[in-house]
Amino acid sequence: MAKFELVATSAFGIESIVAKELKELGFSNLKVENGKVTYISDEKGICLSNLWLRCADRVYIKIGEFKAKTFEELFQQTKALPWSHYLPEDANFPVSDAKSVKSQLFSLSDIQSIVKKAVVESMKETYYKDWFKETGSKYPIHVSILKDVVTILIDTSGSALHKRGYREIGSKAPLKETLAAALIKISNWKADAPLIDPFCGSGTIPIEAALLGMNIAPGLNRHFISEDWDIISKDTWKHTRKKAYEAIYYEKELHIFGYDIDGKVISIARKNAEIAGVDDCIHFQKQPLSELRTKMKNGFIICNPPYGERLEESETIKQLYSEMGKIYKKLNSWSYFIITSYDEFEKCFGKKSNKNRKLYNGRIKCYYYQYFNSFKK
Repeated sequence: MAKFELVATSAFGIESIVAKELKELGFSNLKVENGKVTYISDEKGICLSNLWLRCADRVYIKIGEFKAKTFEELFQQTKALPWSHYLPEDANFPVSDAKSVKSQLFSLSDIQSIVKKAVVESMKETYYKDWFKETGSKYPIHVSILKDVVTILIDTSGSALHKRGYREIGSKAPLKETLAAALIKISNWKADAPLIDPFCGSGTIPIEAALLGMNIAPGLNRHFISEDWDIISKDTWKHTRKKAYEAIYYEKELHIFGYDIDGKVISIARKNAEIAGVDDCIHFQKQPLSELRTKMKNGFIICNPPYGERLEESETIKQLYSEMGKIYKKLNSWSYFIITSYDEFEKCFGKKSNKNRKLYNGRIKCYYYQYFNSFKK
């Protein structure tokens, strides 16, 4: 079975979480770098990675890496790559994306055009044709240049992995599913512990927790672009999906609660949970923060409260975070995990966190404040 060099990309700050997921899936010899984890696997590994990675953005095949300071070098070295090992004669191979950082080649449109031309010329030599209709399956090519080092990849995922297929409608400030899963993973929540999200919005954190708690592969209800490729057999995809269904803990009892002050987004959350197949595992309810009560012990609060990005919201946010600190303090056997971009969160909350971690919610720099049984004497 052919071996591939795979690259799982991620948001900055959660590369180690993706690496841990890959280890749990049985992969080894991982190379962890900023925004990505590289590893070697086969066609089954491509299927496993796409179906099971909760925190990664996409999974790519690395076709090649080389240094290029001129367009001629870019062309010749791209052409020399073994494209026929990946692309059939009828392949649709757009150069979908290019980025360049601190490099002499910086015109993205020219980079895309040169790479496309080089691939075509390589294909001509392999298939003895002058024209390719590109009517077959899609193989999106991505080009990244950092300090004149060119990396050329093919995307195996298609739509980004945060698109699980359950969130048809989001709230005004939705959290990506991949980041929500990472927040849960970082907290070390286990399925036998209760979990509450007091600002659940469209339900992403509770739903991701339920998927994790029931051991449901996050990609089980979606399509991946590489399912249409010749280099991965249909039987491999079928077998990997079958094994994923067999791995689900159908009888697992979970105690997951999602609250929000907005009744409309609670309705959306319920619908999303139903699509995800975990509606019977989560209790959603319209409820303000001030009414948060529970008799359960040793639970986890994981939440993405409003950040107060606009200046006029600052005073409201200070009051909200102060209220959070007072209410959470009463749950003295619980641990709390809060992501926010607000610089003075700890001051408003009333206690310094045990740990914090810099993460990015989209392009917003945030910190993930972690309190372990934080007010327990």
